[in-house]
Amino acid sequence: MSFLLYTVTEVIKGVPKTLAISIVAMVVGLAIGTLFAIIRVKRIPVLSQLIVIYNSFFRSTPLIVQLFLVYYGLPALILTLNSKLHLSINPDLFPPLVIAFIVFSFHAVAYLSEAIKGGLQSVDDAQIEAAQTVGLSKFNIYRRIVLPQAFGYALPNIENQYIMLLKGTSLAFAIQVTEIMAISHVIANEGYRFVAVYSVAAIFYWLLAAIFEFIFNKLEHKTTKHLQPTS
Repeated sequence: MSFLLYTVTEVIKGVPKTLAISIVAMVVGLAIGTLFAIIRVKRIPVLSQLIVIYNSFFRSTPLIVQLFLVYYGLPALILTLNSKLHLSINPDLFPPLVIAFIVFSFHAVAYLSEAIKGGLQSVDDAQIEAAQTVGLSKFNIYRRIVLPQAFGYALPNIENQYIMLLKGTSLAFAIQVTEIMAISHVIANEGYRFVAVYSVAAIFYWLLAAIFEFIFNKLEHKTTKHLQPTS
């Protein structure tokens, strides 16, 4: 019992970083992903094609490979720039947690832009035409009519993506971020109680996922009752 209590009190110390990575990635992903989705829907030349390539890369390559590429590649790139341009940038400028923020955000953008694009395409064009006839600007049409409904339609996919991000943070221990999985890994190796320790970690992920599923379900209940059913 004492070992179990020790494990719980230690593993809980990794919860803030686990939440920080997933929440930062979700916020950045929603912001940039919304912009990317609008560009895709508007079919803006060149930019739209570049976004397709971006999304394809980050959706088709393993997250841990992306983490390693940035974790090992960024210092190498800085050293190269220092050599070629006679700079003096510290290659350790980006600590592991910052790299996790960057990679998980890039990863989230690719998935969330597709989810929001689907939401945008679900908004009835007749509403946009009606708003134009009463003189609303394009900015206000998107701000007041299109985006609120698009997020409502996309909310189930956004929820799934956040849960995936939350679980995916367990890979951050591979680049020395001391989140839930990293702390569990250390305790398990020290005490050789692998099943017990990883069971505690699994319960923490389960509880966090359940909490956010509850929050998203409440949001979905509030938003969907104002949406028109899609055909």
